Parts: sequence; C-alpha cells; structure tokens
Amino acid sequence: MIYSLLYFLLAALGLGLLVFIHELGHYFMARKVGMRVEAFSVGFGKPIKTWERDGVKWQIGMIPFGGYVRIAGMEKKGHLEPHEIEDGFYGKKPWARIKVALAGPVVNIVFSFLVFCVIWSLGGREKPFADYTKHIGWVENRSDLYKTGVRPGDEILCYGNLPFEGFSQLLSSAFLDDGVQKISGYKINYFENLSTPFSYEVNPGKDLKGLEKYAAVASIINPATYLIYRPDGLMASSPVKESGILPGDRVIWVDGELVFSRRQLTDVVNRAGTFLTVERAGRRFLTRVPRLQIRDLRMNKEEKAELEDWSHEVGLQGDFSSFWFIPYNVTPSSEVEYAVAYINEQAKEQKQFEKGFSDFEIPLEPGDKIVAVDGVTISSGADLLTGLQVRRVQMIVERGDPYPPVAWEEADQDFTKGISFPDVQKLIFSIGTDKRVSSIGNLHLLAPIAPKPFSALPLSASVQSKRENALSEQKKQIEEIKNPKEKVAALRGLEEDQKRLLLGGIFEDRKVLYNPSPVTLFGGVFSETWKTIKALFTGYLSPKYMSGPVGIVGAMQYGWTLGLKEALFWIAVISVNLGIVNLLPVPVLDGGHICFALYEAVTKKPIKSKTMEKFVFPFVILIIIFFVYLTYQDIVRVVSRFF
Repeated sequence: MIYSLLYFLLAALGLGLLVFIHELGHYFMARKVGMRVEAFSVGFGKPIKTWERDGVKWQIGMIPFGGYVRIAGMEKKGHLEPHEIEDGFYGKKPWARIKVALAGPVVNIVFSFLVFCVIWSLGGREKPFADYTKHIGWVENRSDLYKTGVRPGDEILCYGNLPFEGFSQLLSSAFLDDGVQKISGYKINYFENLSTPFSYEVNPGKDLKGLEKYAAVASIINPATYLIYRPDGLMASSPVKESGILPGDRVIWVDGELVFSRRQLTDVVNRAGTFLTVERAGRRFLTRVPRLQIRDLRMNKEEKAELEDWSHEVGLQGDFSSFWFIPYNVTPSSEVEYAVAYINEQAKEQKQFEKGFSDFEIPLEPGDKIVAVDGVTISSGADLLTGLQVRRVQMIVERGDPYPPVAWEEADQDFTKGISFPDVQKLIFSIGTDKRVSSIGNLHLLAPIAPKPFSALPLSASVQSKRENALSEQKKQIEEIKNPKEKVAALRGLEEDQKRLLLGGIFEDRKVLYNPSPVTLFGGVFSETWKTIKALFTGYLSPKYMSGPVGIVGAMQYGWTLGLKEALFWIAVISVNLGIVNLLPVPVLDGGHICFALYEAVTKKPIKSKTMEKFVFPFVILIIIFFVYLTYQDIVRVVSRFF
C-alpha cells in the first residue's frame, strides 16, 4: 500500500514535471523575444508562496503538479485589442509568436530524446522475450492461419514490406491501421532442420476496428515465450512437483508437441487426447488419439457391455457413461479391432479419427496393439480402460541453463540454440517402452504428470478462501446479465474455466536487454503517436480507448513498479505525446496560436479579439468535454479491475 502510494506520487510528479518544462519553454522564449511575462506558477490552485523577480510574479500553487505561464496580451484588457498591448503576445510579429508557441512542444520533444539517451547509456530496459521475438508461440487451431500449416515455433520475418520487429508491431497495427495485414516467414521443422516459406494475410474481419480488431488478431496468434519453471509458493505440493522437475527447468516438449508458449502449454494439457504407445507389425510408434467419455462414443450394446464388464473388473466407481475411452473397439488383450464413430469437441459426429497435422496424430488400424497409455505400460483392455481415467502428461525439460538476460538482437538465435532435437526424439520414442530413457545430456524426460483442475489443487486455506470469494463474485455478476444467451454463455465459460486442467506451477519468460539507439526509440514512439492521432481523427480509433490524466498517471505509476528505467521510458513517451498533441492546429493549443500567427503573416492584419473568441470558445468547451470523457473512461477502467 505504501509503495503504491509512493509510485502514484512519483507518477503525478513526473506528469507535473512535463507540464512544468513545457511552460518553462514558453517562458524563456517569450523573454527572449521581448514579451512581458506577467506570472509563472509552479503548480496550480491557490498560491502558498509568491515573490516577484524581474517584473514577473512567481508563485507556488497548492497542487504541486505542472504549472503555467501568463504572458501579457494573451487576453483582452479593457478597450485595448490584444495586439495593442505593449510588449504583449499579440503585439509582437508573427514569427516571434510562432517561436514562443513552438518552444513548449519543442522542449517536451527534446526532453524525451534526452531521456531516451539516458536509458540507452544505462544499458536499456529488461523486457520479456515475448515482446521482441519473431517466433510464433500459439496459433488458434480453428483459424485459417492454422489451416495453412503455420504452427507454434514458426518464424515471421516480414510484416508487409517491412522487417518484422515483434508482435507488438502486429498488434499495434491491428489497433491503429485499417486494412489487411500481410505477414511472411518460415515454417520450421526442428527435428528435420527444414524451413519452408509461407505468406498469409491476417484479416480477422472487415467490420472490426480498433480494440475489437486488436483482440481478434491476439486471439489468432501469440508470440513465443520461454517456459522456465518456478515453484508456486502457494502450494505445498502440486502435480508438476511430483514429476521430478527442478526450479529453472525449461519446458520444451509436451505430449507430442514442441511447446513455445504458456498458451500452447495450456492448450496441450487440456486437449481431449491421450498419448499411446502402439505396436504395429513389430514396430512401435507413438500417437495421440481422442480421449472421450463413453456417452460420446457411438458403440452398440455389446461393445458397451464389454467395457462395463472391464469397469467392474478393475473396480471403477461412478457413472459408467462418464468413464473415458478411445474411439476404437479393443479386444481384452488391448488389440484394436476397428474404429467407432464419436462426437468431437465441436459437437460434430466423426466417422473415425483421421490423421491430424501433427506427426503424433496417427489413426489406429485393426491389429494394432496398445502397449502403454500416457507412458504407463498396460497388458489388457481392462488396463487400457483404467489408464484412460486419469489424464497424464509427458514432458521433456532442458536443465542447467540459468537463462541470464540476453541482448534482444541475439534472443531468437539463443531460443533453440542449446537444444539437441535428435536427443529429444530419443527421449520421446522411449516413452511407454521397457527401455524408457530419463535423461540425455541436459534433456530430461519427467515422470508422467496428472494435471488437476484449479478446485482440486492443494491450496492454502487463505488462498482457497480468496478463490471462493472471487468465484462467488463472478457468479453474481453473471446473474446480473439480462440477455439470456449471454448469461448462458458466461456460465458455460465459467464452468469450463473451473474444469481447466493445471500443472500447478509457474512458468516464466526469459528477460532480454532491449537497448536500441535513442534515435530508434524516439522514432518508434513518434510514429506510434502520429498513427494514434491519425486513427482518432479518421474515426478508425474510438476516443474511449485513449487515456486521460488518470490513465496517464496510471501508466507512469506502472512504470515505476517495474523500475527506474521503465519509469523514465514512460515519462519520455508521455513527453513526446504532450509535445505532438500541443502542435495540433486547435485554437486553444500551441498549434492554434501558430495558425493565428501564420494567418496574420499572410493577410498582414491582426486578428481581433472577438474573432479569436469565436474560434477559441467552442474548442475550449469541446476540450473540457473531451477531458471529462477521457477521465470517465479512465475511472471506469480502473474500477473494472476490482469488480
């Protein structure tokens, strides 16, 4: 709580500093061109201390954030027009006024560049590997991208006609740019060391824009991450701890797939399949076939009766129709007789299991003998039924590398550098055999892991209480949904979320040192700011997605929680934004004063106060409304995090 308050104060002071130096730029330039500065306030509100120096009234406001400068002639006094006030703002030539108006934004922009120089000199920032990798970590398996054969681990090299610089480029473009996004790169077969080029147009929906399009793209494709195991201190024991995994182990393979992200890991663990070791014509191979409840299998009475006999034989308790099995009729000696139809995860009837995209999705054939289920050896159909009741996960980890932070330019080269994929294959093909190999070099095949739903994890009493309270609050919110279809969907989603299988461990990404040149940093921020403004004015981006003062302070506060260099980065980003926004040709902003000066330079006639008021007053009202709206949206976002 104390740290949160401290970070909030530092964030507010940082924002105040940016406003202060902006006004300071106006002040010094006004004095240089001979304008009379009447007052300079450090902070806002009622003055708590005032003094006068060189004809300028200086004061410190009660609210010590920001400040303002008041130049003579900015407002009409008595019967005098602004341009008639001696040494006033409008009494000077247009070029002098342009210099004064430009000074504030230029100071902000120069200040931001200097801050980027400081960050660069300090060695840059530590960021997650996922922020700057070109490797894909997850692909939605119902997407067109997946159907083209693109998989986790593949690499994106180009975005449009530009080199691909990371997934933030793809997602920010989805958020800010209209049109189709084209990516190209290579499909990679790590076991055979082969690369095949691909090209794909990411088009989540022509009617989507802004945050909706961003969310749609993020739901299709995610960046790769390291999966470095850290013990979960909230649990005395967990499924993954019993496998022999050690802190610092990196997960690289799970149940037939090289794993490249947490999302892919969750998907594989919760996939409705089982990993079988099968003997065919004297040769053994591994395959992952559907694992289904008996109610979803299209078996006749005789077939089900045999399974029921097996369940009695091994002492299974419970509803027979909810027991798990595979879509095949199997003999008592665990030999496959034929395939049976079944209802898949999409509630569609399948005649038989067909070969998938993975090399480990091989349909079974009559005569095949199943010799192991999820790495556990069996010898009969009854053993097969028993083994299928508990979902077990096979996992290979890399051990021994401390994974220190690496330069972002080298991060992708290091991602798979130390992994011997031929050795990975040797470990894989030993699963379910009498010659199971537990380790080769720095690679280790863990003991089979039985993941559990969140409700079954061994949580402490306090954590369990918090979980139950959170679950109760979620149910209350769902009950308040008026649309029946939305309510049913929300309840179904909550139920599925509670049933989701977990390994009971934390898997962290690796840190990279991101330290491009100050010019690169500045150029990237400047480009993003300009794109945001353009998207806002063209209507592609809704104002509700922008941040007001509360959101800006929140971003800076978050930066402080990550460290000094991250806080400096956000201060520089906001400084760039403040400078650019103030240059917009809006009458109440510095850009508006520049426009008035240019108009006078062309017409050779000063603008009368009444004319300026007609321009300025409507924009003052609009900006006040706009800031109130942004503040409201900021508060809604903050409140929504707690409810």
